[in-house]
Amino acid sequence: MAGETVKIYESPAPPHIPVDPAVLPPQLQLTEAQQKLYDEVLKHFDREDYVLPGVEDGALTENEKFWLSCECLLRFIRAIKWASAHAAIKRLEETLKWRREYGLYDVITASHVEPEAVTGKMVIWGYDADHRPALYLRPSKQNTEESIRQVHYVVWALERVTDLMGPGVETLALMVDFADRAKNPSIGQSRAVLNILQTHYPERLGRALVVNVPFFVNAFFKLITPFIDPLTRPKLRFNPNCLTEGLFTEEQLLSEWGGSAHFEYSHERYWNPLVQLCAERRELLWEQWRERGAKVGVREWDIKCAVETNKKTGTVTTPTTPDEDDKTAQPSTTATAAS
Repeated sequence: MAGETVKIYESPAPPHIPVDPAVLPPQLQLTEAQQKLYDEVLKHFDREDYVLPGVEDGALTENEKFWLSCECLLRFIRAIKWASAHAAIKRLEETLKWRREYGLYDVITASHVEPEAVTGKMVIWGYDADHRPALYLRPSKQNTEESIRQVHYVVWALERVTDLMGPGVETLALMVDFADRAKNPSIGQSRAVLNILQTHYPERLGRALVVNVPFFVNAFFKLITPFIDPLTRPKLRFNPNCLTEGLFTEEQLLSEWGGSAHFEYSHERYWNPLVQLCAERRELLWEQWRERGAKVGVREWDIKCAVETNKKTGTVTTPTTPDEDDKTAQPSTTATAAS
């Protein structure tokens, strides 16, 4: 029927990003001093006899080697403001331990967090103008009492949006809509989530957009602002016009935010396709990582460019990888240019 609204129920695959693999993105273009510091950090983790200190069975797993990509090392180095290799190594090892202890490789699975997802209170959908995957938070659709599993769901979603990041994309767009009498999380839970984001996911927030902010929510943000990293605060925007400001294209923005994508949450039609989309994407990344030695330090740029090239040419691979809830990455940097 003419004029009928076409509803969307599934998350779109990552968009095609035209890339020249030989032209490194700015975050991989290092000065001589930066390269030297990076090499120190890489050498520490790439030793054959390396073990994670203070834990049983400290040898790095495949998941951990995959996670310790060139870009990952550089994100943590930038987070400590290039202070020293020792400072970066300490922070990376703290996060490696946290990922084990918090259950990223065994506890925080799709089946574990699914009860949190049934109302669509958090949705991965679309990509901003800079190809960042968008993570929508809709607090009015909260369906469970405050618990550690709610935080696990946030962590699971963060891991999934990283699966969907294309070549040169390392950050996400966080979209928060407080419409329909949304309920605030407690200060304690908000601080816990902020601590995880700032400590264990540095340099991952590209922009955070917040709309329909009532007075009590505005007061809530004032309370938690002191706990937000100073580098993160400028990325936080209230009530932007995403289209006129060029933050999104119309077809990649949900209609409640002014876009043309009429997404309707149906758990049965959204959840399994999203889990499958991320798993298939992750399999492709793992295949390219293994082709490059399955080691610490492989560049995500090289892996993702290869996936993008294969997608464009229609090349089909049959990768093998850990199950849906595993994740990891690698680097091989020789980047030498002005920062």
